[in-house]
Amino acid sequence: QVQLVESGGGSVQAVWSLRLSCAASGLTYMNYCMGWFRQPPGKQRERVASIYTSYGGTYYADSVKGRFTISQENGKNTLYLQMNSLKPEDTAMYYCAASNARCRTADEVNYWGQGTQVTVSS
Repeated sequence: QVQLVESGGGSVQAVWSLRLSCAASGLTYMNYCMGWFRQPPGKQRERVASIYTSYGGTYYADSVKGRFTISQENGKNTLYLQMNSLKPEDTAMYYCAASNARCRTADEVNYWGQGTQVTVSS
């Protein structure tokens, strides 16, 4: 019954910004971690950022630290990823994810969104 729906992707020039949103429904107290993964064409899915929803602790991949910000809307089941100073290497399909425990790797994720495409040109 859990559903994750992403929005906000698009095609932009390098150094421009985008904000991704994830509207979640059906989440319970068992959902411990939420985050964003991305999968470039022909490559494996990797963690970009995550947040432990009970207390707000966050993680960022080194490649996006200082440029991306993950956040939750207070009192609502909505997750955001603010992406600034975008680079061509950020081009990927971005997925919203939720887990009952940890979400460090793709195999730990219990629920996936359908994905939203981000394309960054130089």
